Amino acid sequence: MKGISYRRYGGPEVLEYGELPDPKVGPDQVLVKVRAAAVNPVDWKCREGLLDAVLDAVFPVIPGWDVSGVVVQPGVAVPEFAVGDEVIGCVREDFLSRGTFAEYVAAPVRTLARKPRGVSFEEAAGLPLAGLTAYQVLVRTLRVRRGETVLVHAAAGGVGSLAVQIAAHLGARVIGTAGERNHEYVRTLGGEPVTYGEGLGERVRGIAPDGVEAVFDTVGGDTLKTSADLLAPEGRLASVADPQVRAHGGRYCFVRPDAEDLSRLSELAEQGAVSVHVQQVFPLECAADAQRLSQEGRTRGKIVVTVDWEPDEGAVWAGDDERALYSTSQEGTF
Repeated sequence: MKGISYRRYGGPEVLEYGELPDPKVGPDQVLVKVRAAAVNPVDWKCREGLLDAVLDAVFPVIPGWDVSGVVVQPGVAVPEFAVGDEVIGCVREDFLSRGTFAEYVAAPVRTLARKPRGVSFEEAAGLPLAGLTAYQVLVRTLRVRRGETVLVHAAAGGVGSLAVQIAAHLGARVIGTAGERNHEYVRTLGGEPVTYGEGLGERVRGIAPDGVEAVFDTVGGDTLKTSADLLAPEGRLASVADPQVRAHGGRYCFVRPDAEDLSRLSELAEQGAVSVHVQQVFPLECAADAQRLSQEGRTRGKIVVTVDWEPDEGAVWAGDDERALYSTSQEGTF
């Protein structure tokens, strides 16, 4: 198969496009023919070795965690999906090696859900990681309730834009920090925009004089102290960008692949409660350019890479012989 890989840590120049081994399909995996894969900041952070302390790299590494595509082959222990099903996934394992920037990916079934109907593959690819991050922080960590006021930082970004929509869907009043050029965009998401930077605290107090019940931080650094100072009594603070949030009484969060949460996000997308704005689409072979753009940190919504798609005809995959071991003639063996 064709794909993107890197054999050492470094900048975008270490990314190579070429032939890679076809993935094997384990019992609990699903072989997905990739239609689109979203770019996330974690991709270039992994590529540069910034997550080496928590995620071992088995080189060559295929980057990418987000995917939308079509099931080619379910593993022998996977009754949830069938050939031809359209799926989305946040395909993160406990090491770096088998990512989604390729023609095919063998995804653990725990990382997948059905693709939302009526949503393009490009838009669907941008939902899993950013959507799960937003959903898990708002619902499971901050426990946002109807009528509360929530402050979302970087509200026009990939995670922030989905957090604004989800918080609004939960019935919260949402204030979102963004540059002035993105203020109208934040309004379309259901948020009240405020300009980030010096004086942010005063601007937020100007529209929420009693403070906010919850803050969703995606920036870190000096923003953490400002956020903590804006909390109402018993307010909650969470960050996905900076572990130092703990020093301000908050919680640091890292997204976890979860099929149930992802299915809920798919339902929200089908209902029109959340949507993904795709800023730019790159062909797979230009993934280095896509990561460069992501690394600039000024993206509205998501950046996506796409894979040329043609139906498979008579393809035989590694694992087909193993499937025979579990045929009806072997029933009762295990």
